[in-house]
Amino acid sequence: MSKHTIFVVEDEMHIQQLIKYNLESNGFKVSVFDNGEDLLSNCFDNTPDLFILDIMLPGIDGLEVCKRLRQNNSTNAVPIIMLTAKSEEFDKVLGLELGADDYITKPFSVRELLARIKALFRRVNTSNEQKVDTIISHADITINCTRREVYKGDKIIEMPLKEFELLKILMKNKGKVLSREYLLDKVWGFDYYGETRTVDVHIRYLRQKIEENDENPTLIETVRGIGYRFNDKQSP
Repeated sequence: MSKHTIFVVEDEMHIQQLIKYNLESNGFKVSVFDNGEDLLSNCFDNTPDLFILDIMLPGIDGLEVCKRLRQNNSTNAVPIIMLTAKSEEFDKVLGLELGADDYITKPFSVRELLARIKALFRRVNTSNEQKVDTIISHADITINCTRREVYKGDKIIEMPLKEFELLKILMKNKGKVLSREYLLDKVWGFDYYGETRTVDVHIRYLRQKIEENDENPTLIETVRGIGYRFNDKQSP
């Protein structure tokens, strides 16, 4: 089995070396970059299996790098972990809204970083193994599980892996109320260290893509104090 390839952008040399040494010691292939521009110029023709992006960078910051990766067809489904020295909710939420799959606040332990990387790869592998030639549809939303494509009407909607998995599990359980904890477990994995706030952020971003009016959603309903439900009622 080939090694997973990870691209890391980090401008602090000692952190860069720490990540590279420990990831390579655990069997990963690692390429490191000092700035976002260099990573972007190297990743589209040689796409890795995971990105680790520091937020605070010279030139374009990690949030902008994340945004551009999600806008490109060759990298829009590649998992992204954000590194940030800031702990404010704004940075975490913005990173998740731009399409990051996870974030780690500095200072972090190598063990925690490895656990999150392995958890992300397990989720991706499980998703790939469970793909069957299945179409899930409701109203004008259609999911092709085999091709990992989502359509609204006849228009394809680009979305990162976590949004896709979240929509899929909601639509497969139409009419059922799914708690935030359940969704966090099924989409991010039982060993994910994040908060249920992560689910809320991804739901909001998902609504912006599939709802006619994301301020007054009719497909993904909020069940106050519990979680979310995909409406199983057809529009009149």
